[in-house]
Amino acid sequence: MEPALDVVGVGNAIVDVITTVPDSFIVDHDLVKGAMTLVSAERSAELYEAMPPGVAASGGSAANTMAGVASFGGRAAFIGKVRDDQLGEVFVHDIRATGVSFDVPPAPDGPPTARCLVQVTPDAERTMNTCLGTAALLGPADVDTDLVASAGITYCEGYLWDVQVAKDAIRVAMAAAASAGRTVALALSDSFCVERHRHEWLDLIEDRVDVVFANEAEVCALHCTDDFGAALHRTAEMARTVAITRGARGSVAVQGSELAMVPAAEIPEVVDATGAGDLYAAGFLWGLSRGAAVARCAELGSLAAAEVISHVGARPQVALSEFATASGPA
Repeated sequence: MEPALDVVGVGNAIVDVITTVPDSFIVDHDLVKGAMTLVSAERSAELYEAMPPGVAASGGSAANTMAGVASFGGRAAFIGKVRDDQLGEVFVHDIRATGVSFDVPPAPDGPPTARCLVQVTPDAERTMNTCLGTAALLGPADVDTDLVASAGITYCEGYLWDVQVAKDAIRVAMAAAASAGRTVALALSDSFCVERHRHEWLDLIEDRVDVVFANEAEVCALHCTDDFGAALHRTAEMARTVAITRGARGSVAVQGSELAMVPAAEIPEVVDATGAGDLYAAGFLWGLSRGAAVARCAELGSLAAAEVISHVGARPQVALSEFATASGPA
């Protein structure tokens, strides 16, 4: 049966607060530069109070990716959890406004909607401190297995693996996709996530995952090696398709015997690296959903990533379909 959706994403529903800070802010507040750190509600409030004025925008890794897929003209849906509070209303409005279907009922009680404080330093690196709130309570009951089965690709965010109930939700989604004969994709999300869950993820990739997204540090951490070539090769032996981003050096994608090394798309200035990997995945998934060759998928990913790092915020400000049309068919 032909899929009714191109991609469904499963991830944390988060509202980002993004601000520009000097490197001294990172040092003074004992933050781990370039990483995503889970923090308590108290720590989040403390950092928020110390931050300069910023921009609030709905985010979350997989949600950003789905917004990117929709911007390309794809049919996308998102599965995540918000509270029935002000930030929850913001998230629901924003994700639907991008053209992404989102129908998970908000939680009537419990922790608040998740918030991620993003500090962008002059080198455009982003440091994220996330209070997951109710997003971490996404559970199997929140996963619409019929919706998952209707999508050609199910894309799961590695960040969710930090909480057992959310981990169970991912397994339910992956099983539903596999039962329907659909493609399962996993983003490794963060090298610290990889270190926490390496053994589980190696088994998961071997058994259930068709497409792996990672950056160079994450894929090396997965195999406990500094040898990027070896890490790429090992991952490609486990999954059908592997897409690895390498910052300014572009990306490498492998699918069977096909290896593509694609340069980063050129832009005048990197303003904010937030969402670069998320939007790369969006372009790649959109191409994959249309049967594009792996090199073209990587090119689309690079175009989407270049757009999002050219401005503050983790979602595209122009229709990515324009980039795809200008650079050739999917």
